[in-house]
Amino acid sequence: MKTIRIFSLVAAVTLLAFSAETLSAAPTSARKKADQQTYLTIRGKVVDAETGAPLVFATVAVMETNVAIITNIDGEFTLKIGDTEASKNLEITYLGYKNKIIPISSMRNDGYKNSISLEPAPIPIKEIVVRPINPEEIVGKAIDRIGKNYENVPNLMTAFYRETIRKNRTYVSIGEAVVEIFKAPYSNDLRYDGARIYKGRKSSDVERMDTILFKLQGGTTSVLLLDIAKNTELILTRDAMKYYNYSLMSVIEIDGKPHYGIDFVQKPSAEMPLFMGTLYIEMDSYAISEAEFGFNLEDKAAAASIFIRKKPLGMEVVPEVATYRTKYREQDGKWHFSYSRAEVKFKVNWKKKLFNTYYTTMSEIAVTDRTDQEVIKFAGKDKIKYTDVFSEKVGSFADPEFWGDYNVIEPDQSIESAIRRLSRKLKFSDREPE
Repeated sequence: MKTIRIFSLVAAVTLLAFSAETLSAAPTSARKKADQQTYLTIRGKVVDAETGAPLVFATVAVMETNVAIITNIDGEFTLKIGDTEASKNLEITYLGYKNKIIPISSMRNDGYKNSISLEPAPIPIKEIVVRPINPEEIVGKAIDRIGKNYENVPNLMTAFYRETIRKNRTYVSIGEAVVEIFKAPYSNDLRYDGARIYKGRKSSDVERMDTILFKLQGGTTSVLLLDIAKNTELILTRDAMKYYNYSLMSVIEIDGKPHYGIDFVQKPSAEMPLFMGTLYIEMDSYAISEAEFGFNLEDKAAAASIFIRKKPLGMEVVPEVATYRTKYREQDGKWHFSYSRAEVKFKVNWKKKLFNTYYTTMSEIAVTDRTDQEVIKFAGKDKIKYTDVFSEKVGSFADPEFWGDYNVIEPDQSIESAIRRLSRKLKFSDREPE
């Protein structure tokens, strides 16, 4: 495993630049329109009932509606719902845990953070299969079958992308876009994925950011790198396996299919910061259908050197949490990249100041359509580059008519909700050539 390449890929996942500038925010008509709406705001935290640990990326949905949200790196969520939905129930789901249903009427909506505990619910292994279970062997088979389980021809995908930056609990940057993705075959290590913006926008209706301007580099390029079945160097190679210890967490059901839940953690002998998390491997095909993992931040100095590109003198920046999620969807015997999310939390401290400030960056992408017909690789000038700042580029692709009634960016709503609103505009068949 080449250290330089590992570090470059990790940094690409979430790379920040700091500069001593002021980000001004002017009110827009979007705020006025949002204020005219009547809704309830429910805040909560989802935790493990046994340990009290936060459950990251748990789904909180309003039953019988399309309203849903995913918990953040602290297990917290903020859900905005209309008055007409106040009589419905919330359903909270998380892989390996029992679903929980709670009446919305029983939850406080006055700024209080409701605590929701989920009980673990693994499928007993003996009821699934009788065979020796060696976690290293399972991961090895998953690696060996990547070429068989994943697409071996290029695909063109349409996706919805969103990124946000929060200062403490206040959003200071929000942007979203419809993007097109060139997905290279998984069997070809010499062809790389690429993305280009189709339509995009950003919100200027955010709070003042003091004297620090955060810039999130990489954007869509970074979340595509989270396709670990394609970018295997960090976790999914036979060589990488020697840096990790593996254990069988449980056997759980995902989309009606039994999966191994394999935990992996960096060995104490590994000198460089690596990852820890869970691989969900489908039992029959040994395909990795989901992965949830985080970056090892025990060595704060090493982690800071990876994540931070530039900062002013006198500022200390420490990565606190770095969490990632990737999902795949099976179709016709092949698994396709469908979703990824990166969320990183930083503690910022100026010398001679008493209080710390926390900034949280989030990048998220969900594939809405794909085709393997007449796929042509993007020209280099059209692709989003690793060094690009999405919030600076997206203005060139603004089109208010495209967004229609979806005229307010709601960062606390799930990306799936946004996709449903734009569903008719997110398919190749409905596109008009430019």
